[in-house]
Amino acid sequence: MTVPLSLNTVTVRDRWSLAQCIEGCARHGIPGISPWRDKVAEMGLAQAARAIRDAGLAVTGLCRGGMFPAADAAGRAAAIEDNRRAIEEAHALGARCLVVLGGGLPPGSKDLPGARAMLRDGIAAILPEARAAGVTLALEPLHPMTCADRSVLSTLAQALDLCDEFGEGTAVAVDVYHVWWDPDLARQMHRAGTGPEGGRIAAFHACDWLVPTTDLVFDRGMPGDGVIDIPAIRAMAEDAGYAGFTEVEILSRRWWAEDPDDVLRIVKQRHATSC
Repeated sequence: MTVPLSLNTVTVRDRWSLAQCIEGCARHGIPGISPWRDKVAEMGLAQAARAIRDAGLAVTGLCRGGMFPAADAAGRAAAIEDNRRAIEEAHALGARCLVVLGGGLPPGSKDLPGARAMLRDGIAAILPEARAAGVTLALEPLHPMTCADRSVLSTLAQALDLCDEFGEGTAVAVDVYHVWWDPDLARQMHRAGTGPEGGRIAAFHACDWLVPTTDLVFDRGMPGDGVIDIPAIRAMAEDAGYAGFTEVEILSRRWWAEDPDDVLRIVKQRHATSC
């Protein structure tokens, strides 16, 4: 089957506004887009939704929600309110999901189980609004190297455990950069296609792991430039019932410095040959 391509706008974040990303996707024939909330805010939510709709683009996700752990009750409450706003934004944009990250340990904390409990409680707090708005919360596990500062949700198994617990309105976002290393990946991808909610993969993100990696966050590779077998993981997703977009999401100082039109041309080529 032909897999449609989506551009996660972080791939060209330093040189293009959201308006330029929308126009660029339309010009390059990329049918999907996944914006980040700060760029939506810069453009204005209503204007962004209208421009995306007028360009005929599918919104494959909105980045990002989550980040619930905090040092005190006020911080946790603020995170919950911010996520409620994110749900409203995802609904207004017609996004297929709101990508939810775990958040790291609160400053000065070593209580990993406590931080994970805050994540669970945060999901429970916002899930009624997400269900009412028809917005899927796509829980995205991040590589364990980010556990301290970005995400205490580290494996696909953990994400699916939360989906099992919460049911309707929850799913997973599979980012190959964060799951490729997992020796239990094949079993968990199969699990994502089973259970009371059926297929539970809401988004599929592609980039590559470079060797050597020079930065733990901002040195992602263009698909095909690293060691991840992206087609094999995509096949697992399809076997689990996922038939949606492949969303290319590259956080890379190298690619941010390139001309965005060149980046989009290469993204299209690599999507065809390496995803």
